[in-house]
Amino acid sequence: MGQVTDHSAAAAPAPRTALDAFDALLTDEGQALLAELRDFAPSEELAVVSRLRREHPAELVTAAVAQARLRQRAVAKFGAADAYRMYFTPGGVEQSTRAPVAAHRAARFAALGVGSVADLCGGIGGDAIALARAGIRVLAVDRDPLAVAAARANAAALGLADLVEVRRADVTEVDTSPYDAVFVDPARRGGRGRIFDPEAYSPPLSWAVGAARTARHAALKIAPGIPHEAVPPEAEAEWVSDGGDVKEAVLWFGTRPGAVTATLLPGPRTLTGRGLPDPAVRPLGRYLYEPDGAVIRAHLVAEAAEELAGGLIDATIAYITTDTAAPTPYATGYEITDELPFSLKRLKALLREREVGTLTVKKRGSAVEPEELRRKLKPKGPNAATVFLTRAAGAPVMLVGRPLA
Repeated sequence: MGQVTDHSAAAAPAPRTALDAFDALLTDEGQALLAELRDFAPSEELAVVSRLRREHPAELVTAAVAQARLRQRAVAKFGAADAYRMYFTPGGVEQSTRAPVAAHRAARFAALGVGSVADLCGGIGGDAIALARAGIRVLAVDRDPLAVAAARANAAALGLADLVEVRRADVTEVDTSPYDAVFVDPARRGGRGRIFDPEAYSPPLSWAVGAARTARHAALKIAPGIPHEAVPPEAEAEWVSDGGDVKEAVLWFGTRPGAVTATLLPGPRTLTGRGLPDPAVRPLGRYLYEPDGAVIRAHLVAEAAEELAGGLIDATIAYITTDTAAPTPYATGYEITDELPFSLKRLKALLREREVGTLTVKKRGSAVEPEELRRKLKPKGPNAATVFLTRAAGAPVMLVGRPLA
């Protein structure tokens, strides 16, 4: 999940009291508090804290409540069964890989015959857990002492301590030669938020690529917005989405140099680039397909269009149109009932006539904000519809339709 500290400066040790507070959570008293706080409502926090402080040390209560909140947030990434047994830091919840995505990566490592992985920038251990569950021995390294403590506690809590060694160290000083593979997840957030320059990652992408080149197999987790020209020629670039949301891009070394793939979870379903030319622009047909975000990020819209036997509605817009419906995991299909030039008045009249009260607004190539349009339309009625604000053959259009079953 990325080392929290910047390699350009010495790492500032976490306050001893923070480590003490974390260790206290592992005691019988701390465990009892966490169990009691499992389902507490944040709206009742003040009353809960006041009551618990009459029976437990204030510092322990504060640490337990903070951890309980983090566990509740982590359910979305790790599932309730794991999240309520694990330990988190605020950055760990934010930056950890979602469990299905980590499991997919671990399965890929296992399929390559990898038996051991040096997990550099391991954070609270989310990827290490997935790797260990795939039967892979893991060295998880991070500089942040709280993240290291959490990773060690997580491996123990999930019964994986025999497969996961956790080490506090600077990843640039770790000897990875004893391991079959290297995984690097550089920190992509700083004091001012998300970092977009790969060389501003911690550690920088160039260092991570150098580390990957020393291993038989390697994977580097990067932001999905990375420019394609920044991908090293010997790497495979994989964009991954989960439930329709693009989560990450991964550079694989020791697999298929130059390959470009889009993987959709659950599944997995993987679309591989074949170097196709851009699809032709054609008139709007009865059906419109919106490619998955991973397909778009991987520049594989042409491959999706070929599978659908369709074309684009506009040379600059990633919407595919066809005359016949064709099921595909790589795009969401809609039946288009109406095509209108952009006109708020005409759209409002159409929706009123169709008694549309549930309105989904999507846009691509339009400056109109969906929420603003929804407020102006004031939809009302028992029916549902989807409106696309986009361009067709260079002209602004509004397309009205419904999702295919």
